[in-house]
Amino acid sequence: MSQTRFGVTSRALKFAALGGLLSTTFEAVHGLADQWCQLSRDAVLKGLHGTTRVRLDGTVATEADIADPHVRTVKAGTLGWLCAARHGLTYSGVQLTAGVAVTRALGYRLPARAWLAGTAITLVTHTVIDRRRPLTAVARCLGKGGYLETATVVRTPGEAPDHGGPGTALFELDQAAHRALGVLAAVVTAVVARRGDR
Repeated sequence: MSQTRFGVTSRALKFAALGGLLSTTFEAVHGLADQWCQLSRDAVLKGLHGTTRVRLDGTVATEADIADPHVRTVKAGTLGWLCAARHGLTYSGVQLTAGVAVTRALGYRLPARAWLAGTAITLVTHTVIDRRRPLTAVARCLGKGGYLETATVVRTPGEAPDHGGPGTALFELDQAAHRALGVLAAVVTAVVARRGDR
């Protein structure tokens, strides 16, 4: 095993480069995966919480809707989780596809378990963060409550401020968390690949 003049093996450099390559790739496709590939329905409904019965479009179900066997209703929180999970799956799928394409183009062949480990991190964390309440709770615990309350956007004159969409503190914290966790997913993928390369 050859070493560089800094005492680092060529194998270690190969996997350090892999981690950097994956991190860069995940960052490069973040906007595509998080904005362009997200269904509008998921973007709107993934933050729903509670036990109120709603139709699949997120509108509150009437008694007639609930009684009608042809109208599907679910709890708001269930619909929120389903939409967040679907978005998490599409986001993770875009990231995985880009990662596999770039690494294969550059001659890396990673074991499936490495891809599974990194993709699992992305899928779970992206889904939980996009439910909004967990991220808001963490932000408040870290002293970001004032930031959440003041960095809001009024989208239509006369309406209440939006606390969660683009231009808000919650949106910025969401994006920062996704990007940081993308680095974690990249490093874990590279580490698991390295362990399988012994």
